[in-house]
This record gives sequence, structure tokens and C-alpha cells, in this order.
Amino acid sequence: MKKKQYVVIALVLLFGFVLGGAVVAKNTGVGVLSGITGSKTSNPLQTPAIAASAPTGGVADLVEKTGPAVVNIETRVKVSNGLNDLYFNDPFFRQFFGNRIQQAPQYETGIGTGFIISQDGYILTNQHVIDGADQIAVKLSGSSKGVSARLVGQDYELDLAVLKIDGNSYSTLPLGDSDKMRVGDFVVAIGEPYGLDNTVTTGVVSAKGRPVTIQDRNYKNLIQTDAAINPGNSGGPLLNLSGQVIGINTAVNESAQGIGFAIPINTAKGVLQDLMNGQKVVRPYMGISMSDLNDSIIQQLGLAANTKGVLILQIASGSPAANAGLKSMDIITQIDGKSITLSSEVQTLVEKSKVGQKLAVNVLRQGKALNLNVTLQAKP
Repeated sequence: MKKKQYVVIALVLLFGFVLGGAVVAKNTGVGVLSGITGSKTSNPLQTPAIAASAPTGGVADLVEKTGPAVVNIETRVKVSNGLNDLYFNDPFFRQFFGNRIQQAPQYETGIGTGFIISQDGYILTNQHVIDGADQIAVKLSGSSKGVSARLVGQDYELDLAVLKIDGNSYSTLPLGDSDKMRVGDFVVAIGEPYGLDNTVTTGVVSAKGRPVTIQDRNYKNLIQTDAAINPGNSGGPLLNLSGQVIGINTAVNESAQGIGFAIPINTAKGVLQDLMNGQKVVRPYMGISMSDLNDSIIQQLGLAANTKGVLILQIASGSPAANAGLKSMDIITQIDGKSITLSSEVQTLVEKSKVGQKLAVNVLRQGKALNLNVTLQAKP
């Protein structure tokens, strides 16, 4: 059985914590990139791609052309008053001072990066950059002041969020096709690591399809790159040499050098319109828990040594799988004619399907082959 590797990962969002009154983190700006503009519509999927060849001036020209579309994101999250509450909320203390002493609000402040995807001010970033924020400000290239931004849509599971700022003539970044990138392709990351604005790093695509677990987020398909990614880079673009976004910089292995991760832009494309419309992302759902087959399981179940498939451990009550007649201890061998050997293959097939779509599922049940149809529902 292929072992799942867990890597110690730090989400690349930089926080500052202050125990006094309200304090805003130093506004240092973000990678300044200039010049690519797209469609005047709010649909970045229609943004025209720029030339597919590298700029004649190399990375410097690429950065100059793409810079104005990369922004700094500052957040403030109101937090508990901590030790102060022990005094201000204590009855003995209050009998002397009553309500005459007011507590100053306290905040965690954070910085991250984002990039503009439409000329009317929609910005794509990581969800963990703005998670729980009471206030969000965006600093544009060439500006010393932040402008207020509102959260339009977010998805915790995919770690994506869309913000909106007022205006209608912003430079934008075109979205590329992450499925076409190859291991070894040259890439450029732009962002604000540790508050150092206008920071550009370069490297290559080190690997594709990396599964990574960070706390309770399970990223199934990340791009690995050796372009330096650090706290503050979260939500910034990973660009190909055509200046197209192929990834969203998200995480870094803090115990290693040159191991950063980005969400493929095609993952974002699949839900981007829903996020821009403020709609909840709806995911198809089968309702099973699974385990890959290994020699021990095959032996315990008395199966032939060459049995291939995925073992169903549990079926959720009222789920599509239950309605279709699937049972615990069934072994999934095929879905829609595709042979199944890993549970991750089942997850990928379901995720790429649509709510209401019917899947033909072949299973082994106590040595007998069965063909069942599962109609996917929206994930509860």
C-alpha cells in the first residue's frame, strides 16, 4: 500500500499580536507588477492570454508587466482581551471603578498577498489569509494607503477566497492552464514575505499532484516548487514565463529549503465563478469511507491474492451510496469503466463529477460481482 506522507507545513500567513490597544501591522506593500490588462468583464476565465513566449527582457520584463495586478492584503482580527479580562470583569475590581475604565480593543494583524483577476476589482487569494478577519485592506502597487476590501466568497476546504475593491480600471493577471505545466518548467513567485514588499523569487516546478495535510485542511493536488515561498507570500501568484498564473502560493515546509507549495490555478477555476457570485461551493458526494487494499486486508477477507480495488469501510445513512445499495465491506473495482486501485482515485472521480450525475460502480461483495448506479448528491 502506498503510504501517505505527512509533511510538517506552515501556512504562509504572517501574524502580529499586540496586547495593547488597536494596532495595525506595518503596511509594506506587495510585489509590484505592471501592465497586463484583461477583459472589462468580471469573468477572469475570459481574460485573454498573453503571448506564450518568455519576454525578451527575461524575468525583469515579466515582473514589470505583471506587477500592478499583485496586491498586499492586511487583515485585523479582534481577539479576546486575555489577562485584562481577569481585572475588568472581576466584581471586586468593578466595585471600585465600575464602568468608568474602558478597555481598548485588541487585534491580531496579518498580511498576505493577492492578485487582481478582473478590471472591476475582484481579487483572488487564500482563504487562510482572511479567515475570521473583521477588517480587510488592500494596498495597490504604487499606493501608500490601503483601500477597504470586502469578502465576496470563500471556501475553507480549497483554501480560496475572493475579495472586491471599488473601481473599474485595474490591471489584471491572466489565468493560465496548470494542467499543461511540466515538472522542470521555470516559474516566478511574487509576494510580500515577512512584510518585504515587491519580492520576486524564481525556481522551477519541482513536482505535481502533491497531497499535503495542514492541520485540518487536506490539500490533494498541490504544485511543489523550489521558488522561495515564505510567510506573507500566501495568496500570491505563481507565474509561468508567459506571465500567466498557474498557481496560488499557499504553504511551505518550514523544516526544509526549497520546498514550497501552490494550489493549481485550474482548481480555482472550477469554483471561481461561484465565489465571485458569493455562492457556496457545492461539491458532489457519495457518502463512503474507504481503505486501500493491502496484503493483510486481502488475507483477512479471504480474497484472491491479485484482487484490486478499494474497500468500503462505512456508508453514511441516507447517502447516495446507501440509496444505491452499496454496503460496508464491498470492494469497489470500477467506476464508469475505470479500474480502481486507490481510494484517492475514487475521490478524484467524484470531485470531477457533478451533483445529480449517475456513476456506474462495480463492486465485489463476498466474491460476487455486482453493478450498481450511484446518483451523486450535494455534500452536506
